[in-house]
Amino acid sequence: MEFKQLEAFVNVIRYKSFSKAAEATYLTQPTISTHISSLERELGVKLVDRRGKESRPTKQGRAFYNYAVNIINTRERAMMAMQEFGANISGMIEIKTSSIPGQFIVPELIAGFHEKYPNVVFNVEQSDSDKVCNDIIENLGDIGFTGYFENNSLKCELLFKDRLVLMTPKNEKFMKLRSISDKLSIADIIHEDFIWREEGSATRKTFERWVAAHENRTLNNVATVNSIEGIKACVEKGLGVSVLSLSAAKKELEDPGADMLVFELEGVDLEREFYMVYNKNTTLSPAAAKFRDYVVEKYISKR
Repeated sequence: MEFKQLEAFVNVIRYKSFSKAAEATYLTQPTISTHISSLERELGVKLVDRRGKESRPTKQGRAFYNYAVNIINTRERAMMAMQEFGANISGMIEIKTSSIPGQFIVPELIAGFHEKYPNVVFNVEQSDSDKVCNDIIENLGDIGFTGYFENNSLKCELLFKDRLVLMTPKNEKFMKLRSISDKLSIADIIHEDFIWREEGSATRKTFERWVAAHENRTLNNVATVNSIEGIKACVEKGLGVSVLSLSAAKKELEDPGADMLVFELEGVDLEREFYMVYNKNTTLSPAAAKFRDYVVEKYISKR
């Protein structure tokens, strides 16, 4: 068993593709295929299901994957321990992030880290909080940024808190309400059409659970849109209203000429918490461990 075989296998599972794994490692697709076939022959089991559009691990592949990740990362940490720690750090960090951190936290973090460690590159994938947590648990990413976590396999670090606000069209109805107050109660909006991100969105879960607990009802969801900018465009066109984190609505809140209105939610004491998460059962690569420490120092140590 060789490290190049393990690396090929890990990358195919992470990228769900032989061709994408080849691109990420600057190898040819036949080389990747040869490495994995050799590994499968040595182990005597099928590791990758090659049928369909995506390459998926078999049952045996899923079991072997976590061992392979730990072996590779442990080797890298051992090699780094024999060198001077600092600018020598290199490699790729796989970031999984939900929408708010992906738009307002992660870019600044990776830019600052890359300035200190220019030999580190990043692969960032944005989805919802559910998928972020699942990907980190499955070792499909190194570090995750999410609006919540619900699994003991994850180690989490609270980064910051953000309150929820309501975004509405700038129409006659809401302009009249704005002339009275910059706050709206649940009673003011309970019958509105709501635009949300997917069900795995932490903002959506937080607000829908609050309404169910306090109002004993469900909201009328008119559309599900998989991006914040898409939600804003739908609100602007008058399709409905949406509840967003303040960070996502800050630009519109501060711009009196914006095409949407932002209201505080009166009587709704809800805050979003944003976390950095990683798999506590997996050894992080030196680059990922250094990035984790960088985030902790930037957001947590100085609180």
